[in-house]
Amino acid sequence: MGTAGTASLVFLSAVVILLSAHVPVARCQDDDYNAEGGHANNAGVNQFITGVIYNKLSNLTGIFASDIGNRLGFCIKDTDNDWNGAFNFSSDLGFLADCIKQTRGELMQRVCTAAEIKFYFTGFYENGGKSNYLKPNKNCNLTSWASGCEPGWACSVGIDHKIDLYSKTMPSRVLDCHPCCAGFFCPRGITCMIPCPLGAYCPLSKLNKTTGMCDPYHYQLPPGRPNHTCGGADLWADVGSSSELFCPAGFYCPSTTRKVPCGSGHYCRLGSTSQKRCFKKSSCAPRSSNQDITLFGVLLIIALGLLLLIIYNFSDQILTSRERQQAKSREAAARSARETAQARERWKAAKDIAKKHAVGLQTQLSRTFSRKRSMRQTEPMKISGLHRFGQDDSPLPPPIPSSSSSSSQNSKEPSKLTKMMRSLEDNPDGDEGFNLEIGDKNIKKNMPKGKQMHTRSQIFKYAYGQIEKEKALQQQNKNLTFSGVISMATDTDIRTRPMIEIAFKDLTLTLKGKKKNLIRCVTGKIMPGRVTAVMGPSGAGKTTFLNALAGKATGCETTGLVLINGKIESIHSYKKIIGFVPQDDVVHGNLTVEENLWFSARCRLPDDLSKADKVLVVERVIESLGLQPVRDSLVGTVEKRGISGGQRKRVNVGLEMVMEPSLLILDEPTSGLDSASSQLLLRALRREALEGVNIIMVVHQPSYTLFKMFDDLILLAKGGLTVYHGSVKKVEEYFSSLGISVPERVNPPDHFIDILEGIVRPSTSSGINYKQLPLKWMQHNGYDIPSDMLHNAADGLARGGSLGNASDSVPSIAGELWGDVKCIVELKRDNIEHNFSRSHDLSNRRTPGIFRQYRYFLGRVGKQRLREARIQFVDFLILCLAGVCLGTLAKVNDETFGALGYTYTVIAVSLLCKIGALRSFSLEKLHYWRESASGMSSLAYFLSKDTIDHFNTLIKPIVYLSMFYFFNNPRSSITDNYIILVALVYCVTGIAYTFALFFQPGSAQLWSVLLPIVLTLIATQQQTLSIGMLANLCYPKWALEAFVISNAQRYSGVWLVTRCGSLLKSNYDISDWALCIFILIAYGVVFRFLAFFCMVTFQKK
Repeated sequence: MGTAGTASLVFLSAVVILLSAHVPVARCQDDDYNAEGGHANNAGVNQFITGVIYNKLSNLTGIFASDIGNRLGFCIKDTDNDWNGAFNFSSDLGFLADCIKQTRGELMQRVCTAAEIKFYFTGFYENGGKSNYLKPNKNCNLTSWASGCEPGWACSVGIDHKIDLYSKTMPSRVLDCHPCCAGFFCPRGITCMIPCPLGAYCPLSKLNKTTGMCDPYHYQLPPGRPNHTCGGADLWADVGSSSELFCPAGFYCPSTTRKVPCGSGHYCRLGSTSQKRCFKKSSCAPRSSNQDITLFGVLLIIALGLLLLIIYNFSDQILTSRERQQAKSREAAARSARETAQARERWKAAKDIAKKHAVGLQTQLSRTFSRKRSMRQTEPMKISGLHRFGQDDSPLPPPIPSSSSSSSQNSKEPSKLTKMMRSLEDNPDGDEGFNLEIGDKNIKKNMPKGKQMHTRSQIFKYAYGQIEKEKALQQQNKNLTFSGVISMATDTDIRTRPMIEIAFKDLTLTLKGKKKNLIRCVTGKIMPGRVTAVMGPSGAGKTTFLNALAGKATGCETTGLVLINGKIESIHSYKKIIGFVPQDDVVHGNLTVEENLWFSARCRLPDDLSKADKVLVVERVIESLGLQPVRDSLVGTVEKRGISGGQRKRVNVGLEMVMEPSLLILDEPTSGLDSASSQLLLRALRREALEGVNIIMVVHQPSYTLFKMFDDLILLAKGGLTVYHGSVKKVEEYFSSLGISVPERVNPPDHFIDILEGIVRPSTSSGINYKQLPLKWMQHNGYDIPSDMLHNAADGLARGGSLGNASDSVPSIAGELWGDVKCIVELKRDNIEHNFSRSHDLSNRRTPGIFRQYRYFLGRVGKQRLREARIQFVDFLILCLAGVCLGTLAKVNDETFGALGYTYTVIAVSLLCKIGALRSFSLEKLHYWRESASGMSSLAYFLSKDTIDHFNTLIKPIVYLSMFYFFNNPRSSITDNYIILVALVYCVTGIAYTFALFFQPGSAQLWSVLLPIVLTLIATQQQTLSIGMLANLCYPKWALEAFVISNAQRYSGVWLVTRCGSLLKSNYDISDWALCIFILIAYGVVFRFLAFFCMVTFQKK
């Protein structure tokens, strides 16, 4: 009997697990702590029952495993663990022994069969759990309603009747009805018992005479039956419907009939089977339902803050000390170079005086002695180094010193000054400190290990030595080109830059859609080694002309001919050796002047160029632009003051000069500069022109001194028509031939622009209208004149920029609207085609590859992030506050496994992390457009930004969880929560990248705020077919499912019905935790690809 009863218990337990997922309701209740529970006195019986249960359990687990996996796989991940967690009563079998004693050995005759349990749970499933009334059946119907049909009661099939637990038919069970045993529940409408799961407290109920209810289960006694008493529990369902059945919080229930209060230093959650020890330093009074671990969160955030502060200060100290070391090395090298140059000048002056005395002595001797003897007197002077250098005293190759002199020097160690003097006399062009070979193997071999300072010092000595020598030679040889000066200074073959000559004929740009000419019939040539100025009134198309030459004009129809070095080639084939300085100062404000220039040099100079030569190039540019005093100063931003506007403008130009361009295009580089700064900038550009660089620039109202520093002038009228193109020296002569003379004390360029603007009228004697000046230039050079311009000139109504027949008809509003739409579409198409256009590289320059540029970008972005530590601190502080608020307000609800708090978490983390990630690209679009147009790698730029942002991806979840987890205290582990948040932050960061690169900053912020809220609302709606398909596309659904699953896995035993019902309602699967993490990461990767596509596609218009 005992064996059969035990087997039935195990079987019924399996059926309960199999069917209860479809039933959202049940009922039970707790009671005050009492000593009741019915421990068996016979230890042998307990041991026998325990052995039988274990044998049947091991057999039935395999039988029901497949069925449970097929039907309840969404809420039961490990059948064995969940089975043991709910129905392994081996630790305390007293309630079974008591029930056997109470039923006088008829336990097996009172336990429900498979058919009865199926009938019971099917009835609840059909009525949606809204009532505990079942359909009429064999035992409980209108004609037969035994006492066992009432809640909390059960009947027997008879002591002599054998029962088959596997039978598919319901047995007749109406005999010997008694109250349900403690530890079992007996539903209303059937006459059998079902064991309560572990974590439940199912004592016998007691009548409350005040309410007439059987407490704690709240069911009433049947009327008209005075002998009917309160029985056992009547329902087992989810915690929302039957919280009375669950072991109350602050207590733990080792069996379904015992309730023990939690002791001091322990805590017991709702439905606990054992008490858990509290963490150290956490307060847990007796009967505590949870532990207070907020202190651990505070300690964690303090530790994290200290760690970040140490990292920040340590990194800042490293950067600061490195900059100081570089500054000391640089200052020492510059001082040494200046001292050497001054010593050389003094020595050469002394030599000149000695030469003069030697010449006088030679003259006196020649008068006394014969010519032959005087010649003998001259030889020793030549040997001693007092020979003549030539008429211009230019340095010539020195004589090779004899071996005897070198051996004599070795015999006696001379002083440092003597060495320098002898070196200057023996080789004036190769003195110490000027020709230091950085790549010499002996230097690296003899260098002490770990002292890279010597290498840095040698590089700076080399650079400043060359600069001082170039200055000296340039003063002595002003008729030489700059490349000749460099070749003499280095005594090596100079790196020649490729020459770029641009010729254009009848160049015309017409705006698509509106048929408006931006520039028209521009013909001319800009040549290497010359500085060309482009001038004209507002609306003359000066910037458009530069964009056309640089290949940046999109949305326009281009006609005419443009030749590069006499060939029809794309200007983009030479973009690696073309510098374009935009009108706006696009400079990184959170980098120093030197860091901006050094980064541009490293990424754009030839890859095979040594570091010493790159440093030399940067130092030349800093020296020529007068940026030496502010080289270590931050450029500054709108919020943070940096260098002055003029210095910032020079840095903007220097970014292109350090890459040693062959063609340098500048858009208004002198705007906003005073006369002195403009002259300094133009002298630096003229120095580049001596190197053979082709320089063209737009200028506004230059001073007369500045105007005379240009070689050529292109003067444009409104409408983009050429008025003059030629030498600056001949512009006044040309206009004088037209009868336009410059008044006294009037700046010629100002006078010409005032005429073209219509402010000043030409003299009446000339008989020329200012609108006819472009026509006069075409006639002067014999260019073909368009027929419409001839017609307008004959009528005296020449209109510079529009077609002659374009203004005869006025289009309608619909026509204008349609034209605007076509123009926008064509402009978008041209932009995309321009961004994806590829041309063969003809620059013969091999710049660093993607991986090396990625390393350079990584270093730059890392410095920028360190200097933006205050912004990062604000982000972390807001996350902490969000964690405190949500952890305090949205406490874990056991019925939904904390879904509400996690919903708020998904919204808050998504919103805050997206807003922070927008700064990675929104604020640097102009910088990227400039750098990508010069040939820098877009992939390296994007990957470096994303790599640095991985720091936030890893740290921000810790910052949030340090508050939320320890204030909310869910059952899931902090490790699971951290992994989910890392995947969530990675996902939303990729989405933020896309918004930042596709939208304007304001729109991107709006989308970043709205999207998490809208998608979360969709993900938490009732799961219909259409809503479910849409929710699967929302990333909050997967993040929320991962959070709920990780928490639901910690609920077992009496929580199985609650777990299965909640997961079924939300359409979650307990086995999909890894899938959720994978989908979040996949979303992040996909959106990063999309963001990169937007970055290289939707560039500046």
